[in-house]
Amino acid sequence: MFTRITSAFMLATLYCMVVVSALPATTRAAAAAQITYAEKTFANGKARHYTYKTDDGVAIRYFIIKSSDGVIRAAFDACDVCWPENKGYSQKDDVMVCNNCGRRFPSACINKVQGGCNPAPLNRKVEHGTVIIKVADILQGKRYFDFRR
Repeated sequence: MFTRITSAFMLATLYCMVVVSALPATTRAAAAAQITYAEKTFANGKARHYTYKTDDGVAIRYFIIKSSDGVIRAAFDACDVCWPENKGYSQKDDVMVCNNCGRRFPSACINKVQGGCNPAPLNRKVEHGTVIIKVADILQGKRYFDFRR
């Protein structure tokens, strides 16, 4: 009880399946080498938190802030001491506060002071009104956020 339309549809579907199966496996598009943000996004001095998800599912967190001295700064949302607690930082006025131990870090010290409970620095540059962070630099912070062990 096949009609001509049904037969044509089945033949077209079969043809498409053969053609698609002969195509090479799809490759993932090349990942971007850098992430950019408009500099004006940070003009109010409020820290902005971001997440970069790696190919293997690790969520690397970081923040960007325009510090009290007018410099755009970036750091991982973790440090060398408290990172295993996975609590990160929050902003209170002009300081970033460790959500685990409560230590306070003036915004103007982000990217300058490192080690201990200081937010781990993240390289960044500002060009022509754009904040640029290389993905390779973000991936350097993976160790703070990979809890699969």
